Amino acid sequence: MKIQKIPYQLFETNRKRLYALLEKCSLVILHSNDEMNRTADQFFPFRQNSDLFYFCGIDQERTILLLAPDHRDQNMREILFIRKADKNLEIWEGQKLTIEDAQASSGIKNVKYIDDFESILAGQMIYANQVYLNTPEQPKFIPEIPCRNARYANELKSKYPAHTYYRLAPLMRKLRTIKSDIEINLIREACSITKDAFKRVLEFLKPGVMEYEVEAEIIHEFIVKGANGHAFQPIVASGINACSLHYDANNKQCQDGELLLLDFGADFRNYTADCSRTFPVNGRFTDRQRTVYETVLDVFKFARSLIKPGACINSVHDEVCKRFEKEHVKLGLYTRQDLDHQDNKSPLYQKYYMHGTSHFMGLDVHDPGDKDAVFKPGMVLTCEPGIYIPEEKLGIRIENDILITGNGNEDLMEDIPIEVKDLERLL
Repeated sequence: MKIQKIPYQLFETNRKRLYALLEKCSLVILHSNDEMNRTADQFFPFRQNSDLFYFCGIDQERTILLLAPDHRDQNMREILFIRKADKNLEIWEGQKLTIEDAQASSGIKNVKYIDDFESILAGQMIYANQVYLNTPEQPKFIPEIPCRNARYANELKSKYPAHTYYRLAPLMRKLRTIKSDIEINLIREACSITKDAFKRVLEFLKPGVMEYEVEAEIIHEFIVKGANGHAFQPIVASGINACSLHYDANNKQCQDGELLLLDFGADFRNYTADCSRTFPVNGRFTDRQRTVYETVLDVFKFARSLIKPGACINSVHDEVCKRFEKEHVKLGLYTRQDLDHQDNKSPLYQKYYMHGTSHFMGLDVHDPGDKDAVFKPGMVLTCEPGIYIPEEKLGIRIENDILITGNGNEDLMEDIPIEVKDLERLL
């Protein structure tokens, strides 16, 4: 585990914030993520369930958290279950958490081994009037293989059918959108490491290098600076590849005269950064590239100015799309007359700008949150307008991470080069 110690007070505070939202005499059950089989006897690298981590800071597989804040026995209000390590396991996989380790990381005094879970759960279910289950809720993503939390929900309902069950996800959307000072500082560090990686790329890039070589420079800087690695699969897209929004093959050669689009970010102690930059492989924008780039940059600055208390993701996106219609006309992508006769169900701007302007971020690069939720201080969001013109093999996206403050916002990536003159000078 590369994660360095986070003060356990963060997780104590997160649990207390949750308790204020629960019905009386409730039980909350959270499971760790699965270890996903890669091949033969190998697993993919483990990544903890973000909601479990949010409440206890434990980054180890086969972990369960029970929370019953109104239980009459104070020792039964917070119980953390961890994997019991034996000498044979540690010979093969290395040291596992001790009970004392888990107590120190989570601030939870009652730590048990997972072998005791079922017997303790039976007593907790007798006490509980209702149970909150942590089933996943992603509007655009339904995995083919149910996760551990989803499988366990079906198992528990079958075993205890008379209980009332609630979804934990709506509460998580309320809790995780507002970041504490500790969380904001972790995100700041992820952004700083991302900046260092970007500057490394600018020093390295030249015509003829492979996209995967650029990716290698990024991960080198991430690991050297103490990050866990990539916050998500990085996009290193040269030329026409930049017009595929989630291109991640990263196996083409970067050609003289092309632009290179990077969408990447560091994962630092499980908190993420999300940055996009677009720049010329040979160090100089052509006239057309510069014109389109500066259009995106102007829209980025306009969008950033809108991300402030009182707005929401949907309202910002609507204003950005209106702005892009005007800019697309200036770029000759369609005419004013075309706009007057467009199909409102399929507006013309979507051909060249087909994704959202902003999303919440934090423990996940796409953190839970409502697109109509009014921005409040402590929220962290991306700002990422773009223009994609496949006919010109031209895709440009600019993305920074923005913190909502009491009187506006703070750009957490303001020191990552973005102006044409700065990019060309560093390249």
